[in-house]
Amino acid sequence: MARSDPGTGEAVSAKRTAVVLLLLSEVAAMATWFATTASIGAIRTHWTLSPFQEALLTNSVQAGFVAGTLVSALLGLADRFDLRRLFCAAAATAGLANLLMLAFEPTSPAVPLLRFVTGACMAGVYPVGMKIAATWAVGDLGLLIGLLVAALTLGSALPHLVAAFGQLDWHLPVIGAALGALLAAALIRFVGLGPAMAEAPPLRLENVLEAWRNRGVRLANLGYFGHMWELYAMWAWIGAFMAASFREQYGNAPPFPPELAAFCVVAAGAFGAMLGGWAADRFGRTLVTGASMLASGSCAIGIGFLFGGPAWAVLSVGVLWGAAVIADSAQFSAAVSELSDRRLIGTMLTVQTCVGFLLTLVSIQLIAFAGTFLGWRFAFALLAIGPFLGLASMLRLRRLPEAKRLAGGRL
Repeated sequence: MARSDPGTGEAVSAKRTAVVLLLLSEVAAMATWFATTASIGAIRTHWTLSPFQEALLTNSVQAGFVAGTLVSALLGLADRFDLRRLFCAAAATAGLANLLMLAFEPTSPAVPLLRFVTGACMAGVYPVGMKIAATWAVGDLGLLIGLLVAALTLGSALPHLVAAFGQLDWHLPVIGAALGALLAAALIRFVGLGPAMAEAPPLRLENVLEAWRNRGVRLANLGYFGHMWELYAMWAWIGAFMAASFREQYGNAPPFPPELAAFCVVAAGAFGAMLGGWAADRFGRTLVTGASMLASGSCAIGIGFLFGGPAWAVLSVGVLWGAAVIADSAQFSAAVSELSDRRLIGTMLTVQTCVGFLLTLVSIQLIAFAGTFLGWRFAFALLAIGPFLGLASMLRLRRLPEAKRLAGGRL
């Protein structure tokens, strides 16, 4: 696709079309990440899963993503290959891996292996989608990536909604996710690349180290790592927290299903991501990320004090937390895009997500133990460590000269 001046009407139309198609492709492909989450209840009714097997259905995807992003970063795939072809191949492979799951029972060792493959393929979808969005950015990078994160947040919330209104045959979400990924593989071929696309760098394994050598990128990444310490553990366990809290107050007759409460909490992040993107482009990346982490860390501590309290109070703080915990997510990626060598943006985004998701494997398990041994009143407080450390990193970044490259000079 020919690239034109970003200020012309033709370019504005091309950008709008590209972003819409990219959003559809990203959500359709990433549905494979959450396929077994929506099926877990139905699987339990027909098969006996040990806690290890149940956790493996989720963690195998996370582990696959970490492995996939590590390989992608070392080889510089997102900077050296056509982004649409890379996305297409990854989405198609993820779709086929999900279709293959239907040939096995959920307790088969083949299922976690195929989930691992799915996670690895997402390394060619999520960071690559962010780089495609970055090629179209003209003063709105935070909002563009924020829209991607908002769409993916809704995808994360949907399994809670499914659980609130009944269980489906476990095959149906898997089939739907597989078809979605194959559709994404087709759609992405029609997505144009914007004028900010840089030339490919030579293959150097040490390019990965720029994520640490570059002072601004390093601090932005440290902020992101603090954010990720909190985010996925909160998403993973907010349903269990709501169920235990409602049971404490109402027994077996809560005013509304805890699964519906969990859906509202996670889905609130879609609004938070879009608002955070809009605000960061206008008022500054470090300002929005700092405020978001201060709010989310405070909610992580505060919600425990409401455990067993009125449902409306618990849900209110939960919804605030759900919006705040994701409002900063896209802004760390935007910051890395602005602070990196343009030729290495894809690699830097891939390194960022690789380490961030590696941390989620630790924090998710930590909250599982904390919920059991400390109780839900104190468990989530451990997550506040991440955003408070992340806040310190962003305040330090704010004082650096290179911070003027963020959001057009808006700190």
